[in-house]
Amino acid sequence: MKPASLPERARAGPLAAWRYRALSLKAITFAMIGVVNTAVDYCVFLLARTAFDHSPAALALFGRISDFCQCSNAPTFLLIAANTVSWIVSMSGSYIMNSTITFAAESGRRLHWRAYSAFAASGIAGWVANTATLLVVAEILLLPVWLAKLVAVLASFVVNFSLSHFVVFRPRTKPAPTPDQI
Repeated sequence: MKPASLPERARAGPLAAWRYRALSLKAITFAMIGVVNTAVDYCVFLLARTAFDHSPAALALFGRISDFCQCSNAPTFLLIAANTVSWIVSMSGSYIMNSTITFAAESGRRLHWRAYSAFAASGIAGWVANTATLLVVAEILLLPVWLAKLVAVLASFVVNFSLSHFVVFRPRTKPAPTPDQI
């Protein structure tokens, strides 16, 4: 293999910088959408937590689950349930905004059930990271729940962006030209 010529090397630098810039812009846009979805997630979490906490039926259900599995206590299930409700709401909004803004070129600005399913499936990893962090920070480190939720959001951001960029919205490949197109 022959070494690259000076003009080829000169072009490679700006192209690499442009690709890096494009990835940085995507990460920034993803983060800005994430700020909106974080506010939604946080508000829905607090509302769901309050609703579950004031619902005798929900508290009884969490108590029965706790007694059945003998694995935790009812307040832990309350946190998990509230976090799951808020995740579903914010994940759906995130898919819509990221499909039409951040990854518009890759998605064609179209919403598809298959892509939504892939986004939701990849988001489960973010939900697991979020929920695990929430429980560790709130129940082991004993920090306030509101702070634990904020730390959990940061953990899930890393997981969600990575999976969105490398799995869900990877660049579309162009189909091979047919003989009549050549």
